[in-house]
Amino acid sequence: MNPKAQVIHSIKAYSTILGVPDAVDLAIIIVRKELVLDVVKQCGEKGVKGLVIITAGFSEVGKEGKKRELEVLKVVNDYGMNMIGPNCFGIVNTNPEISLNATFGKTYPKQGRIGFITQSGAMGEAIMNTAKELGIGFSVVASIGNKADISSNDILDYFKDDPNTDIILMYLENFGNPRKFTEIAREITQTKPIVVVKSGRTTLGAKAASSHTGALAGLDIGVDALFEQTGVMRVETVEELFDVASALSNQPIPKGNSVCVVTNAGGPGILATDALINYGMEMPSLSPTTVKKLKKFISAEASFSNPMDMVAGAGAKEFKLTLDAVKNDKRYDSIIPIFVPPVTINQLEVAQHIYESVKDCDKTVLACFMGAGEGSEGIKFLKEHNIPVYIFPEAIAKTLATISKHQKWLNKPKGKFRKFKVDEASVQKILDKAVKNKEKSIIGEDAIDILKAYGIAAAEYSYASSVKDAQNISSSIGYPVVMKINTPQILHKTEIGGVKVDLRTNDEVKKAFNALKKNVSPLKKGESFSVSIQKMIVGGVETVMGMTIDPSFGPLIMFGLGGIYVEIMKDVSFKIHPLTDVQAKDMVRSMKAFPLLNGFRGAPAVDIKMLEDTLLRLSQLIKDFDTFQEIDINPFIVSPERELCKAVDARFILK
Repeated sequence: MNPKAQVIHSIKAYSTILGVPDAVDLAIIIVRKELVLDVVKQCGEKGVKGLVIITAGFSEVGKEGKKRELEVLKVVNDYGMNMIGPNCFGIVNTNPEISLNATFGKTYPKQGRIGFITQSGAMGEAIMNTAKELGIGFSVVASIGNKADISSNDILDYFKDDPNTDIILMYLENFGNPRKFTEIAREITQTKPIVVVKSGRTTLGAKAASSHTGALAGLDIGVDALFEQTGVMRVETVEELFDVASALSNQPIPKGNSVCVVTNAGGPGILATDALINYGMEMPSLSPTTVKKLKKFISAEASFSNPMDMVAGAGAKEFKLTLDAVKNDKRYDSIIPIFVPPVTINQLEVAQHIYESVKDCDKTVLACFMGAGEGSEGIKFLKEHNIPVYIFPEAIAKTLATISKHQKWLNKPKGKFRKFKVDEASVQKILDKAVKNKEKSIIGEDAIDILKAYGIAAAEYSYASSVKDAQNISSSIGYPVVMKINTPQILHKTEIGGVKVDLRTNDEVKKAFNALKKNVSPLKKGESFSVSIQKMIVGGVETVMGMTIDPSFGPLIMFGLGGIYVEIMKDVSFKIHPLTDVQAKDMVRSMKAFPLLNGFRGAPAVDIKMLEDTLLRLSQLIKDFDTFQEIDINPFIVSPERELCKAVDARFILK
C-alpha cells in the first residue's frame, strides 16, 4: 500500500488497504507515526487479524508517544486484531510453507530449528547477520518492540507447541509479567532448552536497603533466581549465546559433568583444564583399560592422563585412534578435541578423522581448532558435519558448563511445598500493635515472638533499664551473656558499638551497660534507655536468612553465611518465594561455606535438616502475611545439637 504509487517493483499497489480486492491476513505497517492510527483503523475495517508495526515514536519516547500507543492498542482490541510492536524490527518465519520476512532488515536467515525472541530491533538484525555467517539457522525470529499487545511470553508460549522449534534463544531487557514467564518457561524447559541474554545487570543508583537481605539482593538477583528455578540457561554475552546455541543445535546435552580433553598441544590442554574446573566441571583420569589401548599406538612421550596430550607430532590417525578409545570410556560425558595445526599436518584430514571417530558417539563433542586461520577447511568440514568448533578452549568450557546445568535441572526432583502447624493469630496481634503505634519495624521481643509463632527456634530476650536490673537478669539466666541496645531507631547495632558480647561477671555487665548508654545517647530522641540481654550461645556457625521484596518478582528468600560480615562475604543465595523442600535443600548446599556446616576437618556436622525446615517455615510466614517489606534473621546460629540452633536476632520491616 502506498498513497502515491500504482506499481512497486512490478507489483500492483493500492492507495489504502481498503482497496485490496482479496482478504488480508497480515499487515506490516511502516508509515510515519502520525499516520499509524488511521492505517490501523483501516486494517480493522478490512478484517485484518495480524499487525506488525515497525514504526517507532510511541511509548519509548515519552508521554505523547505512550498516548499514541494506547490509542492504537484500543483500535487493535476493538477490532479483535493482534499486534507485534510498535517500534520493532519485525518477524521472520523460515518455514518453506510460509517464508515470511516482515522486517526491514537485509538478511534472511538460514532455515533451522531455533526460535529467537528479541526486545531489541538492532539486536535482531545483528544476530541474524552473525548467525548466517556461523551457519546457524532459525525457525522464527520475532522482534517484539514495545510489547503493547503481543509480549515475549506470548511468543514463548507459541514456541512451546511449535513443531519446527527445538531450541529457544532470547534477548531480554525487562520482564512484563515475570509470574507468567515462570509458568511458561518451567513447562517448556522440560522438552526444549531456553537460553537467554538478559541485559541490565547493573544500575547507576544504589538501592537503599535497611536490612542485610535488602542490601545483598542486587538489581539482578531476582532474574538469576527466576532462571535457576525454571531451568533457563543464562549467558552473559551474545557471543556466548551463539556458542551455546551451536552446541545445543548440533550435539546432545551432556549426561553429566565429566569431560576428557584430547590435544596435540600441552598449553591449550592446560587452559582447557583450568577453565573446566573453574566452571565446576570434572576431569577424571583415563581408565586403565583406555590407557592400555592408547599405549599401543601413541608415543611414549605422550601424557596418558586427562588432558590427554598426544604431543605435537600427533596427526589425523592419532586423533582418530585416541578418540576411538576415549569415546568408549564410561567415565566421560563429553569430549573436547583440541588441535593446534603444525605446518606438516593437514587440517582437513584431522577434521575428517575426528568426525569419523565421533559421528556415532552419544557423548557431547565440541572441538577447538586454535590458530587454524581464516577459512580453515578443517573447521568448515566439522561445522558442516554438526561438530561445533571454537577458537579457544575457555569458550568450550563455559559452553559445556552452561548446557550441563540444564541436564542437572531436568534430573532434579521438583520438590513439594510443606505446610506446618503455626500460630497465625499471635503474629496478627503483633502486626496490629505495630500498625496502631505507627511503627515501621518490629524488633526485639516482638520479632522473636513472630519467629516462635511459626516454630522457628529463637533465643529468649530479657530487658533492663538499669545496671542493677541488668546484673540480676544476667545472674538469673547464667553467664556468659550478650547485651544490646534496645531501640528500633538503630537497625545495625554493631556499627555504633551497640552490642557487647561474652560478658561473664557483674562488673563486666555494669561496664557494658554504661558504655552502651554512652554510645547510644547522641542518637536517642527522648525515649528511655534500655538494653536487651540474652544467654550467649557458644559455638556453632552463624548463618543469615531473610526476605526482601523485588519490584518485579515479589518476595525473594535469602540464606547464607551470617554474622556481622555477611555483606562483606556475600556467601548467600536467593530463591523466589515460595520455597519447595528441594529448593530449601539447594539453598543450604549452594553456600561456598557449606563444608563448615557439613563437618569440616572432622568436626561434627550441624543440624542441616533444621536449617532447611526453618527456611520452609519462613516461606510459610511470608505466604501467610503480605505485610513485610524485608525480614532479617541474623544471626541464626546452627549447631550439631538441635536445642542449640536458634535465631539470636531478627528484624521485620513493614510495607
